Amino acid sequence: MKRIDLVAALVTLGISGPTFAQTDSDLKNAAKTPDRILTYGMSYSEQRFSSLTQINPQTVGRLVPAWSYSLDSDKGEESQPLVMNGVMFITSHDKTVALDAVTGKEIWKTPVVYPEGTVKVVCCGIVNRGGALYNGRFYRTLLDGRVQALDAKTGKEIWVVRAGDTKDGIAMTGAPLIANGVVIVGVAGSEFSIRGYIAGYDPQTGQRLWRRYTIPRPGEPGADTWPDNARRAAGGSTWTTGSYDPDLDLVYWGTGNPSPWNPLDRKGDNLYTDSILALRPKTGEIVWHYQTSPNDPFDHDNVNALVLADINAGGQPRKVVMQAARNGFFYVLDRATGKLLAANKYVKVTWADRVDMATGRPVWSESTKQILDHVAHIETWPFTAGGTNWFPMSFSPQTGLAYVNAFNIGEEYEPLPPGQLGDLQPGDRSGGNTVKTKNIYPEGEPRGYLKAVDPLTGQAKWQTGFKSPNYSGTLVTAGGLVFTGELTGEFVALDANSGKILWQFQTPSGIIGQPVSWEKDGEQYVTVTSGIGGVYIRQPDPNLQHVPRGGSLWTFKLLR
Repeated sequence: MKRIDLVAALVTLGISGPTFAQTDSDLKNAAKTPDRILTYGMSYSEQRFSSLTQINPQTVGRLVPAWSYSLDSDKGEESQPLVMNGVMFITSHDKTVALDAVTGKEIWKTPVVYPEGTVKVVCCGIVNRGGALYNGRFYRTLLDGRVQALDAKTGKEIWVVRAGDTKDGIAMTGAPLIANGVVIVGVAGSEFSIRGYIAGYDPQTGQRLWRRYTIPRPGEPGADTWPDNARRAAGGSTWTTGSYDPDLDLVYWGTGNPSPWNPLDRKGDNLYTDSILALRPKTGEIVWHYQTSPNDPFDHDNVNALVLADINAGGQPRKVVMQAARNGFFYVLDRATGKLLAANKYVKVTWADRVDMATGRPVWSESTKQILDHVAHIETWPFTAGGTNWFPMSFSPQTGLAYVNAFNIGEEYEPLPPGQLGDLQPGDRSGGNTVKTKNIYPEGEPRGYLKAVDPLTGQAKWQTGFKSPNYSGTLVTAGGLVFTGELTGEFVALDANSGKILWQFQTPSGIIGQPVSWEKDGEQYVTVTSGIGGVYIRQPDPNLQHVPRGGSLWTFKLLR
């Protein structure tokens, strides 16, 4: 572990340095303290909305780099920073770092050492998406299935526990969620035949308090939606981070695709895959669920960000959870009951004609009906990566719009004959090797758009095209700006009302990170990681030919 002179000097002077005694109350009020970023999503609601206004359409032209920090890695950098008492925390796949938030000076760095062969169970990029702060500790997951607690002041490891095993196909890339005093984590691995789950841990000791499987076994609820009463059911990964309503004491978490991808090998709805789950954080009890893609043939992994908001729906105020789902529909549900309030297409969708509002089920198109019944070659939209992917959207309570980086890509699709893989065991590959796919890129059109979407209609107030799809999260501010990053490395600010690009800065590599904004001593800052990686770069995209690898962290402020 490396420490710089700043910490030593503080100790010599008898000064303990910044305190990090984050309480449940601090986390609950995170949206009201713009000088801090205490949670993934910038608040429990995951709106990724900043109340700061100093940087706005009139001033953004003066935005310049304040500092940058090398993450010393050629892997993808998807992490969201946290900020507390002038210290910034950032994770990479192989390290956790604390920095002086104003200067970028390193305070401490704690490396992660992995057993040989760990990366073999990672389907979609060697990455980490961030951590959690609570009561003086920094919590994160490790790629090989461990959960770790560090002292936030020194970086010293306090405890580490194993949540899953790589031999069973388990990997961990998501940020933990602290809800009602419980450290809650999810797992990746549907492409390796895992039995997905969400787990809760004691923040003091690391003791596991509960584990909620997303895949049933015989006799359990949902088992009758799988062949053979779910004896060999698999999938349902939980690899991103949920949101939390402390007033209802409900955690909302998305679940991934069933395994294998080929639907002919698992006829039925396949609960609780491709679902939104509402759980009790103390016990993991499922209070309600809603399934977006029953019997999902297309890997429409439903782990995308679940954003909480108070909106007017049907002429009355409603507390909702909303999601721009990977399957191309924008869902709005009552977050107390799970009642479906809206489900509309926000991108081109051909796998389903619509969602039946009475049943909540998709109405399959004729082409989808074919491949659910027998081997057939079809064209379907959106493609396997979805209408959007894991990179989180933002929501502005001022405009009432969600800001979503969306794909404009379809695919040719054909399932293989059933039974090709035999009796799959945990750790066996069961993803793209069970179907045939080929992407469709519309000629003369952008491959992606940033869209300002009305949650209740799915319609875009505006959309701004990009030659390659953006694989970055979005940040919206009360100053009227939307920040996001491009795979070609540009960090951009757009007018939240018109979609016009007002400012951009070329970072050294492609951006797949999650921008945040925060304040210190009356100065507004914006921070984002740069470092290309992830699954999209496997696509034949000529625009990315000259984008170098290399991770770094960038912070910007206004030039005075």
